Amino acid sequence: MRITIGDFFLSRLHDAGITEIIGVPGDFNLNFIEQIDAFDGIRFVGTCNELNAAYAADGYARSRGLGALLTTYGVGELSALNGIAGSAAEHVPVVSIAGAPPLYATEARYDLHHSMADGDFRNMLGSIGQFTAAAVRITPHNAAEEIDRALHIALREKRPVHIQLPSDISHLTIEAPTTPFSAAWPSSDPERLQAAAERILELFAAAERPALLIDLDADRHGFASRLQAFAERTRTPYAHLTSGKGVLNEQSQLFIGTYNGANSAPGVREAIEQADFLLTTTPRFIEGNSGAFTQQLPQHATVDFGDQHVSIHGEDYNGITVLELLDLLLERVPAAEAGKPAKPAVRRGPRPRRDSPLTHERLWPRLAHFLRPDDVVIAEAGTSSIGLGPQPLPAGATYINSGIWGSIGFTLPALLGSQLASPERRHVLFIGDGSFQLTAQELSTILREDLAPIIVLINNRGYTIERWILGMNSAYNDVANWNYGALAKVFKPDTTMEFHSAATEGELEEALAAIEVSAHGSFLELHLDPEDAPAGLRGFGPMTAEFDYGPRGPRNAQL
Repeated sequence: MRITIGDFFLSRLHDAGITEIIGVPGDFNLNFIEQIDAFDGIRFVGTCNELNAAYAADGYARSRGLGALLTTYGVGELSALNGIAGSAAEHVPVVSIAGAPPLYATEARYDLHHSMADGDFRNMLGSIGQFTAAAVRITPHNAAEEIDRALHIALREKRPVHIQLPSDISHLTIEAPTTPFSAAWPSSDPERLQAAAERILELFAAAERPALLIDLDADRHGFASRLQAFAERTRTPYAHLTSGKGVLNEQSQLFIGTYNGANSAPGVREAIEQADFLLTTTPRFIEGNSGAFTQQLPQHATVDFGDQHVSIHGEDYNGITVLELLDLLLERVPAAEAGKPAKPAVRRGPRPRRDSPLTHERLWPRLAHFLRPDDVVIAEAGTSSIGLGPQPLPAGATYINSGIWGSIGFTLPALLGSQLASPERRHVLFIGDGSFQLTAQELSTILREDLAPIIVLINNRGYTIERWILGMNSAYNDVANWNYGALAKVFKPDTTMEFHSAATEGELEEALAAIEVSAHGSFLELHLDPEDAPAGLRGFGPMTAEFDYGPRGPRNAQL
């Protein structure tokens, strides 16, 4: 079948589940945007800048399974690179597309705008290729093969890929496959699959203290529902890393809390480190989720599930599609004797003290009580994620944050992307004022797209997490105190988004009650003392300072 390169590309993206491509127009991609506009089933959503577009594509992928980003050559690609690198660090599949200069111009080494004007057109692919699982420039001769290859890599490895589309080829026709793109995994090697299943079942049957430790890859690779079913069938307790929060049901009796090395919740460290069968999902320990690298997993008892392999007590079983292995385990593992059914937990926030100022100690349990089952909960790195971290999420909630990459400002555009991907779900964002100011323009896109999220902004006049690391009263940790209540109407004068502000617990109750019954989007500004912080942050700040600056650092008296 002959089809234009642009239409073939769009058909493959649509087959993979994409209905929005997020990005910024530029002269080298306008021709492709014209093809998007003419294509039935995909639309282009413009953002205020390329970095925000990359964050939004990441958020879209977390809710849809794949995201698509469109920029222009050079200036656009590099502006988006921080977001692309974040997707790589967080194992999020995003297809980054850049309109590139005409193929004849790159082959003839023209000196062009958006380049170094030296005829070198390899540097952008080389730069972005450091942070993607594939980076390629499309030509009429490789388009069909490379587009499918890149999509399979993104979906199977859960990493971003980057494709440059020269501006003079997207309307050229090629001979392309007539079969739809398939995201299906290859089947496992039968012998390896059976051997792994038998070995795991043997070890599990002999275990007296089994446990599961969940990190973000359990979500990215689609393991979560099967792992939840395994835990429930076998009555196996489970914990998560902070970077794996919300992947499994935090309302279950089997959920024991957060594992964080020496900083673990009570009882969790013993359950994980003394397990005689520990099923993990390739945890990645950084200083923030390991209690400053104090984790001590029982390697002799660990069974680790990757995307295409299993490691059992250090022995690798390759050639396995782990989803098939999980199905086989669920089919064969004996069901444990059911315990007494638990009474449903009644989640209550603290009883409000109506005239008391808001404090982090009492705020986060109350905000957790506000959340509903099946919400998409988005927490900005720093105060919001640390404050919300110990609070159990309701059943069915999806949790989005940047626990590994930690780029502040990520969550407002990620909210945009996630809500574009899942408009039927309620989205609640928790973000600090400093982080909000980095990417605030994307509130205008949220309003333009008639989305109706709930945005909770923590106004504490600056970077609270940085204050607790260094410079509690230093001006470099301050930000301007914007009139946040006016922003929605500045960005969209006829907006229906409602604004609320609270400085006391009584005002917070009134605001949350109004938001609960509103059919519109809401922006809630909460005023807290700049030096107040969640308990976890009060410990994290000094630990980070010691790690970053050492014994002769500025926090310590000099000899």
